[in-house]
Amino acid sequence: MGWGIIANLDRRPAAEPIAALFGSNSSGNSQPVKSPSRSGVFEDNADARMEAFAESISFDRRLYRQDIRGSIAHAEMLATVGLISSEEFAQIRDTLREIEGELDAGRLPIRFELEDIHMHIEQALIDRIGDVGRKLHTARSRNDQVSTDIRMWVRDALDKLDGQLEALQHAFLGRCERDFYIILPAYTHLQRAQPVLAPHYWLAYIEKFARDRERVADCRRRLNRCSLGVAAVAGTTLPIDRDQTARLLEFDGVTANSLDTSSDRDFMLESAFALSVIASHLSGWAEEWILWSTVEYGFLQLPQAFCTGSSIMPQKVNPDALELIRGKSARVMGNLQTLMLLVKNLPMAYNRDLQEDKPPLFDSFDTVSAMLELAEPIVAGSELVRETINDRLERGYLDATTLMEWMIRKGMPQRRAHHLVGAIVGEAMRRGVSLANLPLEVMQSHAAEIDESVYDSLGTKNAVAAFVSYGSTAPDQVRAQIARWTKILHGCSPETSPGSADS
Repeated sequence: MGWGIIANLDRRPAAEPIAALFGSNSSGNSQPVKSPSRSGVFEDNADARMEAFAESISFDRRLYRQDIRGSIAHAEMLATVGLISSEEFAQIRDTLREIEGELDAGRLPIRFELEDIHMHIEQALIDRIGDVGRKLHTARSRNDQVSTDIRMWVRDALDKLDGQLEALQHAFLGRCERDFYIILPAYTHLQRAQPVLAPHYWLAYIEKFARDRERVADCRRRLNRCSLGVAAVAGTTLPIDRDQTARLLEFDGVTANSLDTSSDRDFMLESAFALSVIASHLSGWAEEWILWSTVEYGFLQLPQAFCTGSSIMPQKVNPDALELIRGKSARVMGNLQTLMLLVKNLPMAYNRDLQEDKPPLFDSFDTVSAMLELAEPIVAGSELVRETINDRLERGYLDATTLMEWMIRKGMPQRRAHHLVGAIVGEAMRRGVSLANLPLEVMQSHAAEIDESVYDSLGTKNAVAAFVSYGSTAPDQVRAQIARWTKILHGCSPETSPGSADS
């Protein structure tokens, strides 16, 4: 059964009551229950169509662990400041843990009119311990409750994401030594440009995912402030201890302004942006490996466990996992836009529009996590096709820039060298030979300064060996970067951040 929002009760078959959509009602109680959020000011019950339209239990039920943890911390604080007794706190805590166990097992009755997971948990508490349960919401609003819950959920999700990104970095790093001596063409404009060592490619992705981890860590740092205690919008007149609640929930501190806290969804936007960048990096990688796995490239063999066949063409081994990673990135980027549009015109402070912030955020986290779950074994299990790569390596004049820089070292101005190498490459194209096989006299007819030593720099292997700059594909530079990332990822240097240039 899907978890989509139910907007029209009349369309739901009579055989599928709302409880059936979200779990069985173990009590068998089918009588309407008035939501605790409807105070005595209301004379009429909510219209069933309004209940169906306004519900969020279909997607916010996944916050139940965070909600219960936050509620236990809140109750402990209420006991500390004397707003409830220690006995009442113990009763609330133990009953909430009982409710959590039932939610874990899918046994808690779901009541459609209770709207969201927060009301479900509170009502379940009241149903079991009566007025003691009614004290839990003292000095708390759903506004600060929901904000705290989602902050804790996002914090947990970011931690999981960081672990998955690190695992993907390990997968790329694990390829570096076994692929060290393979030379690949690097492309610009999808045209062969210069030769690079295969591990130079892998290290490039490690760097990208390091920046992703930095964004994740930065986002986590900024969101890790506790909202509980700002209440609805202005704070509370009751003598609460917000710092205690924050410590119990492992926040770094508390939010400073009640108005801002009620409306703040910056941390969700930041998270959605970080997820979009990760998705973009994964999409670009997927596109590259899709191309590399074609017959036309023939660079890469993908693990068949992550490929599919054709219903009519028996020879096909399609890179569907990579195509889906590329495709699902669009959802993640679209979710960012949804969130941006959701908040762009909202007045201070809380507005019910913000209920709609969770589906796109949850979807982005779920999607990126699933993409990373597939990316790691694909990276680890794919194999470069050395024979095909080597057979085609000398095509495309990958050593042309090396020839130009050889001429520069001989004292020739860059622009003259650039023009003359272009003419020499043109001559090689007409003869159908590589630069390394072009006769010396032919090159000298264009540039008399060229001598026999030029051949020490021509050919892809010589071209790779000629690099010297930091961050280049020079073998010693690549070795150093492999050592650096081995040190970082294996925890030998905890003071070094994942994206640090120094190790």
